[in-house]
Amino acid sequence: MERVRDVRELPKAHLHLHFTGSMRPSTLLELADKYGVHLPEALTGGTPPKLRATDERGWFRFQRLYDMARSCLREPEDIQRLVREAAEEDIRDGSGWLEIQVDPTSYAPRLGGLIPALEIILDAVDTAARETGLGMRVLVAANRMKHPLDARTLARLAVRFADRGVVGFGLSNDERRGMARDFDRAFAIARDGGLLAAPHGGELNGPASVRDCLDDLHARRIGHGVRAAEDPRLLKRLAERGVTCEVCPASNVALGVYEKPEDVPLRTLYDAGVPMALGADDPLLFGSRLAAQYEIARRHHGFSDAELAELARQSVRGSAAPADVQEKLLAGIEEWLAS
Repeated sequence: MERVRDVRELPKAHLHLHFTGSMRPSTLLELADKYGVHLPEALTGGTPPKLRATDERGWFRFQRLYDMARSCLREPEDIQRLVREAAEEDIRDGSGWLEIQVDPTSYAPRLGGLIPALEIILDAVDTAARETGLGMRVLVAANRMKHPLDARTLARLAVRFADRGVVGFGLSNDERRGMARDFDRAFAIARDGGLLAAPHGGELNGPASVRDCLDDLHARRIGHGVRAAEDPRLLKRLAERGVTCEVCPASNVALGVYEKPEDVPLRTLYDAGVPMALGADDPLLFGSRLAAQYEIARRHHGFSDAELAELARQSVRGSAAPADVQEKLLAGIEEWLAS
């Protein structure tokens, strides 16, 4: 009988983790107490809140909870703590590379403005990476609920800080709002500046939103992308182009995109040759971190250790990690498999 290896010891890259959503629940409670913020029971009950974002009311509730948590991040030391703890959690789950996603405009009002906010975040990432040994970079994400001109401003800012740790540009929030092509200029600015394009798509909307990310934004990665499984031609296109889908199984179930873990089309994507990078999305709200996503693949989709190792390889290859970091992680994956 084949030995079941510990997925926490499998080296991997984490490419889909949102900034506030990475917070430990205990940290949120402490910060809320520090600032006198009254949190709803959904954030204090000790268990993940019951969410269903497939309708507008459900998505609004999800965003409201996220915004309340974000309101507890008010000072540079709060940012430093969040980043440090996110790094510690990732290391515990076997991550050797983390690209954390943030919209700095959300933190700017309390941190002295847009540029100071991003500088504080990047300094925190640099410090955490140096002190923990985890490779960390930042993906700046625009909000598709805001005007496309705001996205252009963010893209220019992201490019300006490319030498300080920004590696990519994303587009988050409710993909049912606005059109991807409205943000094409922002993504062109980011790509021209050497940043990786990684917009959200194919989660709350169907395959068409993934095609829009490819056609209009020239995405090299897709945040989520699971709904591509409904279109065999799109799957083939993703596979042929080597576009990595940042798949977040626990998140998909928590938000009602799929009813059960086994309904998430991991096997469909994998068998079609679509590269995947499993991600935790927002552990604060969904209750599970990176290693748990690999356990879902094992327990609910029958992925063997060899297949889990291939998922880990795909996460590394889809990352913006330097060649030497990728080589070290890939070697570690082989060692895990040989153990």
